[in-house]
Amino acid sequence: MSITLRTFIVIDNLQPQLASFIGKTARGFLPLPHMAALYVEISPGIAINRVTDVALKATTVAPAIQVVERAFGLLEVHDFDQGAVRSAGRAILESLGVGEDQRMKPRIATNQVLRSIEPYQAQIINRDSQGMMILPGDSLFILETEPAGYVAYAANEAEKAAHVKLVEVRPFGAFGRLWMSGPESEIDSARAAAIAAIEGVQGRETK
Repeated sequence: MSITLRTFIVIDNLQPQLASFIGKTARGFLPLPHMAALYVEISPGIAINRVTDVALKATTVAPAIQVVERAFGLLEVHDFDQGAVRSAGRAILESLGVGEDQRMKPRIATNQVLRSIEPYQAQIINRDSQGMMILPGDSLFILETEPAGYVAYAANEAEKAAHVKLVEVRPFGAFGRLWMSGPESEIDSARAAAIAAIEGVQGRETK
């Protein structure tokens, strides 16, 4: 089976909102703030079962997310020991017969800020989100990445940089999607940090 490494990224310090969001939405073993985490996304999706098996047998990491779609599969594992998380990553790469440099270089598909959200739009967004509520008058940052898994890294770096609310993050599927809200100046800082994080990831260029 030919496997494509789409996302491969270590998060060194899970921020409280992202860790809590994973805990609210995931079905696995839930992470705590300040743990290290690894996101791996591959194609075809069914092969993520083998990736999970390798990571758990090689280290003490625990999985919070395993998504198996037909096209893509996503795994998140975490541990307080960053060394264990990185060891899990090395074991995964070795099992796949690839290097980290063969991961796909992420691209930003959507990057926009909506300023001073209207009350009706805030209600629509809140009905479909599982994170913090956006309030009327907040600014809203929307980011889409390809591959999808990198959007979790962008969310974490944005949370490090600014006092914002994590409204929604979806790190699987054809595109990863992130919504963050807050005061205009904080949203601008979060946006800059998220974009810098994605642009700083090196990998294999794709058309």
